[in-house]
Amino acid sequence: MKNILILLSIVFLASCASTNGKKETTSTEKVEKTTPKKAAKPTIDDKEIHWMSIEEALAKQKEEPKKIFLDAYTKWCGPCKMLDRNTFHDKNVVKYVNEHFYAVKFDAEGPEPITFKGKVYKNPNFVEGKRGRNGVHELTMAFGVRAYPTMLFFDEQADILMPVKGYLKPPQLELYLKLVAQDDYKKINSDAEWNAYQAAFKPTF
Repeated sequence: MKNILILLSIVFLASCASTNGKKETTSTEKVEKTTPKKAAKPTIDDKEIHWMSIEEALAKQKEEPKKIFLDAYTKWCGPCKMLDRNTFHDKNVVKYVNEHFYAVKFDAEGPEPITFKGKVYKNPNFVEGKRGRNGVHELTMAFGVRAYPTMLFFDEQADILMPVKGYLKPPQLELYLKLVAQDDYKKINSDAEWNAYQAAFKPTF
């Protein structure tokens, strides 16, 4: 009997030592281990303009209202390529567009069907593999685009505010970017006011 009591005492002491040697997990630690951490909000990369489709921009507008800046181009258009290479890669333009607009790249002769405000637009005359001009997308005509490049500005409800045609250098585009982003266009009601606005504008790009 005495031997049994001694053996039980040894087992009890051993189990206590084993428990004391382990770190107890608190309820807070358990929550931290089981609850996934939220992903950090991505920072704005100002090396490139964040181009997207018009459908993606419309979806973004529903989440967070913001104006849209759209570049209507074609693959054969020389000034379009210059605009992309020189102006759209200027660091000041990149930063300003990313901050104030949803930027859209729109191939005015592309083949993909596009849904805009509940209506589907297509390019019925597109020919796969054809070089040069390749039909005109129905959305191009709906936007009233007749020359390339044409840049379009849309308000927070995706209504067209104004088109800007042709190749523009960064300081020239800056005027229109800020005119729209700062809502200055709402203050201009005549040619005289527009001329005065242009004369007073001091580019910083």
